[in-house]
Amino acid sequence: MLDGVWLVVAVALAIVLTWWVTFTVTRIARLYARTEAAQSAMDAQLVRRAAALAIVSEVSGPQLGPDRARSLLEISQRALAAPPADRQAAENDVSRAIGALAAPASDPILLAGDHGAELAEASARAMIARRFYNDAARDTRALLSGRMPRYLRLARGRELPQFF
Repeated sequence: MLDGVWLVVAVALAIVLTWWVTFTVTRIARLYARTEAAQSAMDAQLVRRAAALAIVSEVSGPQLGPDRARSLLEISQRALAAPPADRQAAENDVSRAIGALAAPASDPILLAGDHGAELAEASARAMIARRFYNDAARDTRALLSGRMPRYLRLARGRELPQFF
């Protein structure tokens, strides 16, 4: 009788453990897919923002001055051509350049009419996309930092997503 109880408990425990591992592996796969989608969306928005900065620097050259316009154009081109390892620093330079263009915090960017509005919108979208990507990376890292996913190697050799 006692052997039968242990057998039922062992089978129930095996079923629960199998269900948990299956659920966790599925969740990890979904989180990696979410992170990759967020990274693609962030890359698209960062390219859009750098291109908008390049257009503003070209169109608003007389308003900005030739040295400043050239500097903004170089910053945007460096961001568009940056390899993945240097991308974050180049994008931070773009953010600083756009921040320097902005009037007081309550006013939108008032450069070159529609192009300034496009730059403001692209900047806002890039900030939101960056936040979505960092949230996805945080969720993935949080799940994989648990003891059981590490011991069972449920990430299957995938790298942890890095914050941007």
